[in-house]
Amino acid sequence: MTTSAASATLAETITRNASKQSYLTIKTLVPQERRGDAFRAYAYYRWVDDLLDGEELNRAQRIEFLASQRQLLSDCLGDHPPRDLCAEEWLLVDLTEGHLKGDPGLEIYLQDMMDVMAFDVMRRGRRIDSNQLSWYSRRLATAVTEAVYTFIGDQCRVPRVVERYVAADAAHIVHMLRDMHEDLEAGYINIPTDVIPGERVDPMVLEQECVKTWVHERVELARRYFEGGDEYLKSIQNPHCRMAGAWYATRFTGVLEAIERENYLLRRDYSDCKNNRLMLRMLWGGMKAAFPIHPTPEISLQSTLAPVRELETKFLYQYELIEE
Repeated sequence: MTTSAASATLAETITRNASKQSYLTIKTLVPQERRGDAFRAYAYYRWVDDLLDGEELNRAQRIEFLASQRQLLSDCLGDHPPRDLCAEEWLLVDLTEGHLKGDPGLEIYLQDMMDVMAFDVMRRGRRIDSNQLSWYSRRLATAVTEAVYTFIGDQCRVPRVVERYVAADAAHIVHMLRDMHEDLEAGYINIPTDVIPGERVDPMVLEQECVKTWVHERVELARRYFEGGDEYLKSIQNPHCRMAGAWYATRFTGVLEAIERENYLLRRDYSDCKNNRLMLRMLWGGMKAAFPIHPTPEISLQSTLAPVRELETKFLYQYELIEE
């Protein structure tokens, strides 16, 4: 057994080690009373995903582990979780028994992320078609978006329409293109069967014109989705929500630009698109999205910029801590 405080500490550590952007977003934008739960939500599925993606388990063990986590989630949502659990499983128990217990957005996030994990187990080493790929991207996009609104923008009573999810869908499209080489080596084939048929796909096929044409189409789709997501964000009242959305989109903009410059031939490594310049670009883009500056005689420029400067200071402070 663990304590709520211990699970919060574990969750923060897992998040910080796994994703600089997720850590910065939670630390900077999530209100203090929900911050521990936001870390738990990210860290629990980071732990599940790492086990399912790694080589520690064989296929049968992955299926068994996933079934155990599905059952744990069902027990947690049904108010009857077991108590003989490992520390990482306690992240889920504490999350579902905390302040957000029964929150519909949280439940959508938890269920959809578990579906994403299940799909990854099923598709590892196997081919999928375009419809399955679209379903997969949209399910992950729904989970990520609901997490943003649940933990950052709990007062955003906006309708759950398609436009709500397109920015996260775009980000996942780019994510899969960026990681194409790595995923192929791990057994995840993100090129659908209607582009390249057959059971086996190796990195050499990425040089084929039909694949580059498909990559071009995916990039254009991501661009349209990002534009639609940007329009939707303008309707959101919570500035922190708008900022989180802008940060998430900006994270992948550099990768899109690199793919376009290189004529849609995917390379193995895009780490050059993830640097200090990107962090500053994220910061500026998020500020513009969150606080459009339109001063009037009644509202001075100085008072308009005040919340911007406060968040900028907080962001840079957390970023410097990570870089130490």
